[in-house]
Amino acid sequence: MRGVKIIIITSRGEQLRDATAKNLVKVGYTGWTDLILRAESDIGKTAKDYKSERRVALEKNGYRILGNIGDQWSDILGVKAGHRTFKLPNSLYYIE
Repeated sequence: MRGVKIIIITSRGEQLRDATAKNLVKVGYTGWTDLILRAESDIGKTAKDYKSERRVALEKNGYRILGNIGDQWSDILGVKAGHRTFKLPNSLYYIE
């Protein structure tokens, strides 16, 4: 789709940027515009609050969130979750 940018928000720490980017490409996730990782100032925030804050910042920078995909409820709950949300199954772990 033209004009649509894929931005990945993860709760992984900034120190894992290179490993995370390499792993995303290795498993076929290419073409994304930005990879947002948790900064030191975000440590201690819940995943839901952290990701909500990042989405609010994206909208303040002119982005409109059309879709939001995640395997944890913390990925898609909170503010500015997007026009459509898609919850993927994950029976391995749960993050609050």
